Amino acid sequence: MVATRLATFDLRRYLVGALLWMPVHVIPLAGGLVLRQLFDQLSGHRPVGLELSLWLCAAFVCVEVVRGVMIVVAWTYGVYWWCAAATLLRANVLRSILTARGPAASRLPHSSGESLARLRDDVGDTVDFTDESVTLAGTTLFATAALVIMASIDPMITLVLVVPMLAVGVLSRTLRGPIARLHRRSRELGAAVTAYIGDLFGAVLAIKTAGAEEAALERLREHNRRRRDAAVKDRLATDLLDATTGTTIELSIGLVLLLAAPAMRGGEFTVGDLALFTSYIGWLTALPRAVGATLYGLPQAAVSVDRLTRLMARHEDAGDLSRNNGVWLHAGPPHPPAATARPDGGGPLEVLEARGLTVRHDDHGRRGVFDVDLRLERGAFTVVTGAVGAGKTTLIRALLGLLPLHSGTISWNGVPVDDPGTFLVPGRAAYAGQVPRLFSETLRENLLLGRAATDDEIGRALELAAFEADLAEMPDGLDTIVGPRGVRLSGGQVQRATAARALVRTPDLLVVDDLSSALDVETERLLWERIASRGPETVLVVSHRQAALERADQVVVLDRGRVAGRGPLGELLESCPEMRRLWSAERITEAEEGAGD
Repeated sequence: MVATRLATFDLRRYLVGALLWMPVHVIPLAGGLVLRQLFDQLSGHRPVGLELSLWLCAAFVCVEVVRGVMIVVAWTYGVYWWCAAATLLRANVLRSILTARGPAASRLPHSSGESLARLRDDVGDTVDFTDESVTLAGTTLFATAALVIMASIDPMITLVLVVPMLAVGVLSRTLRGPIARLHRRSRELGAAVTAYIGDLFGAVLAIKTAGAEEAALERLREHNRRRRDAAVKDRLATDLLDATTGTTIELSIGLVLLLAAPAMRGGEFTVGDLALFTSYIGWLTALPRAVGATLYGLPQAAVSVDRLTRLMARHEDAGDLSRNNGVWLHAGPPHPPAATARPDGGGPLEVLEARGLTVRHDDHGRRGVFDVDLRLERGAFTVVTGAVGAGKTTLIRALLGLLPLHSGTISWNGVPVDDPGTFLVPGRAAYAGQVPRLFSETLRENLLLGRAATDDEIGRALELAAFEADLAEMPDGLDTIVGPRGVRLSGGQVQRATAARALVRTPDLLVVDDLSSALDVETERLLWERIASRGPETVLVVSHRQAALERADQVVVLDRGRVAGRGPLGELLESCPEMRRLWSAERITEAEEGAGD
């Protein structure tokens, strides 16, 4: 199914490319016929003048030149289809991860490097298998015509060539299962190396400060040894099949020579016939090779499709992986639709309510959040607080549909939300996560991420995020390159840029997870003052900092995944022991920070 859809999503280009490749495979038929005439004349079997022999030599050269030109044209044209097909697969995987129903966290690998390996290697294997169909069709067409010509000359010798090809096909079919297993193992270990290298780059400082350089390199060497062994076995299996095919062809050529010798002595088989057979045998080797490539490429492609499909939502299958959902590959129109400022339906936020939310992180059910109720009314500033590991981030991510719920319901204005991950999106909701993520692009691009906004709207978001003074000190302003993961910015600037990214989307609900951990006390107070007074009407904050707690209309206290208290800060300080403990600890921490400053 996947191969068929890849071939037909841009059918015109695929067929034109196939038609351009067909002559590349068929033209050698003419070359063999020219050689037959030429060698028969040179051997005296059909004596003619020297002039005709020269014309035959020129004809053979022209045949090869035309074939070379066709290869260049076909390759140039076919590359576009290959890249378009690969783009289609990657776009569908990314679309599913970003927009499909259900939390993406439940299907993503533990490492981003593993996902990148699948998008690179597995997509390439899948498209290559589809592309191989053109080669198989061309070599089959050549082999059919060549065998007809050869059979008209000597059926017995032709049969000697066909039988080994059939044996190669049977062998390829037998090895299909082992090749699939070896290929899957090779892909998994190759992805592990990619993932570990990504982890190394992300943890350079931690490795250096711990003096763990040699240990990290040894772990990389071990990953590489395992990957190398698996890759060698995978390549050995396919190379053995190729070698078997090549050996079979060489044996066929030897048999042809043995059978042709007595026929040539009797005059039934000419030198020209031998030249034609020898010429065609070389090209006929492409057929068993193409059949073999298809047979061992099929399990490899099946492994690749399975690995790609596992990145997609549970309700999606291989058909969704290869469906043409619209990929824009041209600079001109039609353009992809622009992101809308606010999704349709649901109406402005009046109340967002969650009941009985339960998320378990392990099979024993000891980690996560359990039976949590949360009600966010329009205009409310709500803070979720608790000790480290209390489940604050888990609750927020479950509410936004970023983690799978084991139980519980979520409603927007009293209407149940079946899939919060695709409903609570900008501009209904915007999320500034606990771990800021910036790209090595300009500050403007990091804030917008493809969204349309004026400089005034960007400026307002930066002001709400207390970033306008920092922006004024940047020589390039909004066009400042922030570097990979925002390394050219301070920790506090990265956090406030992340807040501005959420604020520029003007959401009904702003969700902020521990945003102010890298901010000084004064900047933090200014940030919360601006967001509370001029930001989105409804704000949900994860924080243990006093500057946020003092502005809260409602505080929800979590303790080991359960609600330990709920209400205004003043009431909780009287009635909730956990809140008093957290408040006292935070006051001590802030006092120490102030003394340090």
